[in-house]
Amino acid sequence: MALNLASITARSFGSKLPQVSSVCVRYKSDKEQHEPKHDLINRSRVRGIDILRNPKLNKGTAYTLRERQLMGIHGLVPPCVRTMEEQKIRVLTNFAKRSSDLDRFIYLMSLQDRNEKLFYKVLTENVEQMMPIVYTPTVGLACQQYGVVFRRPRGLFISIKDKGHIYDILCNWPERNVKAIVVTDGERILGLGDLGAYGMGIPVGKLSLYTALGGINPAKCLPILLDVGTNNKKLHDDPLYIGRNQKRVTGQEYDDFIDEFMQAVARRYGYGCLIQFEDFGNQNAFRFLEKYRNKYCTFNDDIQGTASVAAAGVFASLRITGKKLEDNKYLLLGAGEANIGIAQLLVLAMTESGIPVQEARNKIWLIDSKGLLVKNRPNHPVTGHKKDFAKDFKPMTNLEEIVNELKPTALIGASAQPGAFNENVIRSMAKHNARPVIFALSNPTSMAECTAEQAYSLTEGRAVFASGSPFPQYNHNGQIFHPGQGNNAYIFPGVALGILTCGIRHVSDLVFLRAAQKLATLVTEDHLKEGRLYPPLNTVQDVSLKIATDLAEYVYKNNMASAYPEPADKEAYIRSFMYDPEYESFEPETWDWPDN
Repeated sequence: MALNLASITARSFGSKLPQVSSVCVRYKSDKEQHEPKHDLINRSRVRGIDILRNPKLNKGTAYTLRERQLMGIHGLVPPCVRTMEEQKIRVLTNFAKRSSDLDRFIYLMSLQDRNEKLFYKVLTENVEQMMPIVYTPTVGLACQQYGVVFRRPRGLFISIKDKGHIYDILCNWPERNVKAIVVTDGERILGLGDLGAYGMGIPVGKLSLYTALGGINPAKCLPILLDVGTNNKKLHDDPLYIGRNQKRVTGQEYDDFIDEFMQAVARRYGYGCLIQFEDFGNQNAFRFLEKYRNKYCTFNDDIQGTASVAAAGVFASLRITGKKLEDNKYLLLGAGEANIGIAQLLVLAMTESGIPVQEARNKIWLIDSKGLLVKNRPNHPVTGHKKDFAKDFKPMTNLEEIVNELKPTALIGASAQPGAFNENVIRSMAKHNARPVIFALSNPTSMAECTAEQAYSLTEGRAVFASGSPFPQYNHNGQIFHPGQGNNAYIFPGVALGILTCGIRHVSDLVFLRAAQKLATLVTEDHLKEGRLYPPLNTVQDVSLKIATDLAEYVYKNNMASAYPEPADKEAYIRSFMYDPEYESFEPETWDWPDN
C-alpha cells in the first residue's frame, strides 16, 4: 500500500503543550486499491527523529508548530516554519550553485533520500531543467561513477548467489503492494556497455520518472539490479565497485536465475505487477521479451519504448515532408534492440494501414557492425531478428556509399557510434531529399551519431531532426530550431500508467503503436515550425495522462483491460490514481479516523 499518513494517535498530553511519547502512523489505503479507510493491516510505529529520517513523512521545516508538538519533533528542526514554495526556492538555489551536472545529480538524489514529496514537487515543476540530470545524459555519467557517488542503497540488489532465495529477498522490501518494477542486469547500460551493478542508476532514474511524469505513486515502484557479475575488466580492477567481482554468469544457470526472479515477483506481488526490462544485452533482451510477454505483465523499454517514441517522431515528420509512412525508405544504423524494435513497429504501423508485411519490411534497411543486412553477406551471415530485414542486395559496409546507393528518405541512428553521421553522410542525405529526416538517437549525448547543429547547418536548415539526448536550440540564419528529443520518457510513464489503471495483463506491440500515434497527434503546427517533433518537455506530465487515457479507450474497446467496471470518464478515473506531491497536514482537525 502507498504510505499515506492518515491518523496520528497522540498519547500523554502535557498540561500546557501537548507532548507525544509515541506516534502511530497508519498506512491508509490509497486510491489505486480502493480499499476501505479503516484497513489497519499495515502499521508502523514512528516516533520523533524517526519521522524526520523517513523521506515519505519528512517535511523538513514545513511542519507547523502544532505538528511538531504532536509528533515529538519540536526542537528537532529549526524554529522557522517554511512553506513548500519557500523550500523549493532553497532547492533551486542549491541546484544552481552546483558546479557540474554530476554534482546536481548527487544533490537531487540526496533530496529524494530525505524528503520525497519535495523532490517530486521540484522535479515535476522543472522537468525541462532537471530531467537531463536525473535521467539521460547525466545518469550515464552517474552509472559510470556509481562507486564514488553511492550514498544510500535504493531498491533491491539480487545476486546470482541468492539463487533459490529470491522470494525471501523480495519479502525484505518494506512495501507490500508493489505495482511496477524496473529491472536490469547492467549488461548494456545506454551506449556505455557492461556496467554491472553500477547499472542500478537506470532503474532508479526510470522509476523517478514513473512518478514525476506518470504520476505513479513511488511506494508502488521498485528498482531491482540482478547482479550476475560483469565482463568489464575496469570494474574488476575498481576498488570501489559495489557488485560481485566476477565474470558474468551465462547459459542455463543465468536463465534459471531469471525464471526464478519472474516467478518470485508474481508470487509476491501478483501477475498484474508490471516488470519493465531495461538495458539487458541484445540477445537476452529479445529472448526474454518473447519468453515472458504472454505469461507476465512485462515489456522491454529498449525495444518497445524506444520504438514507440521513434515511431512517434516519424509520424510527426510526415506532416513536414508531406509523405505517407509507406512512401519513405528507412535506413537504420545499428541493428540492436532499439533499431530492431523501431523497424518492427514501423512494419506494424504499415500493416495496420493495409500494407502487406513483406512489402513493409522491404522499405526498411538496417546496418549492423558488419555492414548492410543482406542475405548473401560473406563471413558474417545475418541471424536472429535481423533476418526479417535482410535484403537480396550486394554487401556494403561504408555508410556514405550506402546512403548514396539507397537514397533513403529517413536515416535513424541507434548505434552508439559517436559522429557516425559525418559531414559527407549528412550532405548526402540533403542532396537526395528536400527535407531529410535524421534521427541521432544514441544515448548519452557523447554517443550521438551527430549533433543538432551539424544536422541543421549541413542541410541548410532543411533537416527534420530528433535526438535521444537533449541538444540546445540552434540559430540558423535567424531561424531558431528547437531540436526534438526522442526520449523514451514521452512513452513509458504514460504507458505504465495506462497498464496499471486499466489492468492490462499482457503488453502487446499494439499498445506501443497506439501510444506513438497519440504522441504524434500532440505535436502542434507551431511545434513543427520550431523544428520540434515532440511536445516540449515541460508538458510531458500532461502528455502521459493523455497517452494513458487514449490507451484506456483502446484497451476497453478491444477487451484488453481487466479492471472493471469500465469507467465512463476515463481521464478522471486515471487522474484519481495519480500521485500528489503536495504535503499532507498532520494536525488533529485533518485526521482521518477509522470508522469504528
